[in-house]
Amino acid sequence: PFQTSQTFQNLRAHGEGVLHVTDDVELLARAAIGQLAAPPALRVAERVQGSILNDACRAYEFVVESIDDSQPRSEISARVVAAHRQRDFFGFNRAMHACLEAAILATRIGILPEHEIRASFERLAVPVEKTAGDAERRAFALLSDYISEKLAGGSDESETRAAEP
Repeated sequence: PFQTSQTFQNLRAHGEGVLHVTDDVELLARAAIGQLAAPPALRVAERVQGSILNDACRAYEFVVESIDDSQPRSEISARVVAAHRQRDFFGFNRAMHACLEAAILATRIGILPEHEIRASFERLAVPVEKTAGDAERRAFALLSDYISEKLAGGSDESETRAAEP
């Protein structure tokens, strides 16, 4: 992870964690934009200080063995100390993929040009309109509202700079 990320900060401070495999795109969308009204259902991890999502497909408890932070994108080596298989992971359909990409776009506000975010988001709306179930529609609507709110009144800095003499 990048050294500026919350993941890096947490692993640097605590040296252990739980990696989850989940297909809950609504949870992923809410987490990406910091809008978890309440934590999802959790249980205490067995071997590390942490929690396991009750509805995750799988969870891996791990301890950090080394951190190479000599570059902006750090490299962290870890050892799995407990693995949990809770249910099958069947993968993501087109709408789920679109929601994941939209969540990533939401985290790039201020990094990518506004016009690029808007254009990408419009493209992602197509598979959601065609293939989404209720959870994907809720996740995409949440991300749409978030992106619209964050971009409202803002200008595309790269376009502004390009227009300057």
